[in-house]
Amino acid sequence: MLRPVIAVVGPTAAGKSDLSLVLARALGGEVINADSMQLYRGMDIGTAKLTVAERAGVPHHLLDIWPVTRAASVSEYQVLARAAIAAIQERDRTPILVGGSGLYVRAAIDDLQFPGTDPGLRSSLEDELARLGPGALHERLAARDPAAAAAILPSNGRRIVRALEVIELSGQPFTATLPGYESVLPAVQVGVTLPRAELDRRVAERVDRMWQRGLVREVRDLAGAGLREGRTASRALGYAQVLRFLDGEWTEAEAAAQTVQATRRFVRRQESWFRRDPRVVWLPGPGPENADQAITAVRAAGAG
Repeated sequence: MLRPVIAVVGPTAAGKSDLSLVLARALGGEVINADSMQLYRGMDIGTAKLTVAERAGVPHHLLDIWPVTRAASVSEYQVLARAAIAAIQERDRTPILVGGSGLYVRAAIDDLQFPGTDPGLRSSLEDELARLGPGALHERLAARDPAAAAAILPSNGRRIVRALEVIELSGQPFTATLPGYESVLPAVQVGVTLPRAELDRRVAERVDRMWQRGLVREVRDLAGAGLREGRTASRALGYAQVLRFLDGEWTEAEAAAQTVQATRRFVRRQESWFRRDPRVVWLPGPGPENADQAITAVRAAGAG
């Protein structure tokens, strides 16, 4: 019998990576990345990507697979993630899906079908995005599909464009293309969360560490590799703000403060997304006692 997938989900800075390593060691697991920004090569500091040493010998998959110039594709990720899951299961190991990109998690384990694309329509919407900015397009999305607008950051131009494209092509709200909460793969979802004040504090500390570890240098190097041309990577939290500092729009202190604010807003949307999924077993933090609770829940589902 194949082992079920364990999905470790929740907001940024809650401690998902720490818990995933505990679960991997306890259950003979291998980690599959479900953070859309950790798919990019060179985006290490700003995404809090674990170093090889920090992975402590636990195999990790789907990290560093795309150049920063490439637009993200959740449909392509779906194919790659399911192939990784199958390969891990064939080795009689436990696949542990880890990340805060909710759509990517659902793409891996749920019956998500991705509507096609229209190059002409996509180009027109991208032109509008460049001219008007994401805020204007987000207002349009809110008028046509309030639920989709509530789930997508007003600064996330790429996802706003995709939602509007799907609405135009299908004649339905973007949210209508998302199925109910039913997995096509046997899965156990464990959510990690913390009180709001604690999450806010951890976000600020995380951003401070990013700067101390050399985020500005990392972004400068990636800019030389085409970061500005990457429709997805250039808009990532931290990277977008540092680019504005490098372009002289903000001081470095302003870029850091804006990164904290943007990350806190993103955390609230992540919590909203994952809280809607009734399958998630929530843990109040990544501490040892909660890790034991997670292991118990996973073993009860037959995953260890």
